[in-house]
Parts: sequence; structure tokens; C-alpha cells
Amino acid sequence: MGTLKDTLTADMRSALKARDEVTTSTLRMALAAVGNAEVAGDSKRELSDEEVLAVLVKEAKKRREAAVAFADAGRAEQAAKETAEGDVLARYLPKQLGDEELAELVSGALSAGGFSGMGQMGPAMKAAQAAVAGRAEGGRVAAEVRRQLAG
Repeated sequence: MGTLKDTLTADMRSALKARDEVTTSTLRMALAAVGNAEVAGDSKRELSDEEVLAVLVKEAKKRREAAVAFADAGRAEQAAKETAEGDVLARYLPKQLGDEELAELVSGALSAGGFSGMGQMGPAMKAAQAAVAGRAEGGRVAAEVRRQLAG
């Protein structure tokens, strides 16, 4: 198996042949976002699988937020489309951590780094994010770090 980007490209081609419009358009959008990330900065470069995964996480978050915004505005059809796109992207993301697993990982990272008190939120967040490794949204991680540092 090649890189994550190769997998996305191959899956997009398969979806195109199968006439799966939602998957095709979603993967095209994801590959465009990856391409934009590759040319951002001083020179074009190939993204690592971790960097491609970070782009996919960001795109999936956009879909979730858009679905909520459309649902709140009473536009159920648009919300359903965004949710479907988010579901396609979720196939490529690592399984998300449950609340208990997240609490354990954050607790381990905080005790390993010797962090205590809200004054150390920045370094504590960095350690917690490294421990979680993209398996939970930043907002959830921050809330858990805040809860444990305050307690």
C-alpha cells in the first residue's frame, strides 16, 4: 500500500467509475486541500502521511461545523450533504478516542511532564496533543487538559 494520498486518489477513481457522486466530490475536495497544503509556503513539497491526515482532520471538522450551521438554519438538505461528506472523510481518519481513553492519555501526559496548574496550559496541551496523536479533536483535548489542571 502506498501513501495516504495515493489511497485517496485510487479511492476517488474507484468512486468515479462507480458513479458515487458524494464520495467522488468529497475525495476531490480532500485532494485539492492536500494539493493546496503542498504548495503553501516557500516551495512545493510532498506531504507526509501525518500531514495529509492533519489536512483530512481539518476538512472533516469543517464538514461537521457546516452541517451544524445548516441544520440550525433549517437547511436539512445541505446539512445532510455536509454530514455525508464528513462520513466519507471519517473512513480515512483514525478511530476517535472515547472520553475515558482521552482522560487516561491526558492524565499520563500531564503526570509524565509534571504539569500542574493553569499556568502550564500551553506546554501541557503540547504534551497531551502528542499523546493523543490526532485521535481526538483539539477542543476535546483542551477541555480535558483544563479540567485536569484545574482539579
